[in-house]
Amino acid sequence: MDYIQLNDRTNMPLVGTGTNTFGKVDAEYRGELNGDFTPLETALEVGYRLVDTAISYRNEAGVGHTAANSGVKRSEVFLTTKIPTDDQYTISEDAVHQTIEQSLDHFETDYLDLYLVHHPFDSVKRLKLVWSVLEEYYEKGILKSIGVSNFTEAMIEEMKSFAKVMPEVNQIQSNPTEWNDDLIAYLQKENIAVTAWSPLKAEKAQRQQLAEIGQCYNKSWAQVLLRYHVQRGVVVIPKSHDREHQVDNLAIFDFELSSEDKAKIKAL
Repeated sequence: MDYIQLNDRTNMPLVGTGTNTFGKVDAEYRGELNGDFTPLETALEVGYRLVDTAISYRNEAGVGHTAANSGVKRSEVFLTTKIPTDDQYTISEDAVHQTIEQSLDHFETDYLDLYLVHHPFDSVKRLKLVWSVLEEYYEKGILKSIGVSNFTEAMIEEMKSFAKVMPEVNQIQSNPTEWNDDLIAYLQKENIAVTAWSPLKAEKAQRQQLAEIGQCYNKSWAQVLLRYHVQRGVVVIPKSHDREHQVDNLAIFDFELSSEDKAKIKAL
């Protein structure tokens, strides 16, 4: 596994597992919870060390319990979760405190590696309130790193007016349907690490082109696409319920895409 170093010198794995359908009936995002976290168990068994979840996924407790009881040392697992913008979680400083403490309870730990604001707030005042509490926990070392998700360049610039600690990560969409290259370039210039959600989203024709590129590397279209992300310094959190696919998604550090092939992928 390769890592990216955040502003606070924390090392974050470049590949992690998403979890938004884990523990749910028919592996559906909106499915009822069924307590089956076998996919997360296998992901940790085959070598994933970054686990990404969110309160809004409704499965934070199951993800946390599974990670805590996986047999993998706590110090070896990078745990990420996200606070929603809903009033019940963010209406006051006390509400934010309670939300963070509940996340800690769910993960059965006394610290979390990365805590993100899941979506932009309509109100800058509310963002200031939430961010100040995250900074408090950051200063105590309970939240090792703090960041945002789905924030634009303008929103990051707005944070410069009040943030004591700037976001260390922005989790955004990046894939052949929406690369977000300009935003990624801005974030990297600002020393804000980028995590790509839905990194494998691609249309059929795009997958075929990626598969053609992968032939000379003896790699699948998905491995080529994930390799493209990490070669440009972007963290990826592909999600799979299949053990073989999980293994394949980690097997991307034994080859390097040529400049020519990177240009082809960028143009998809």
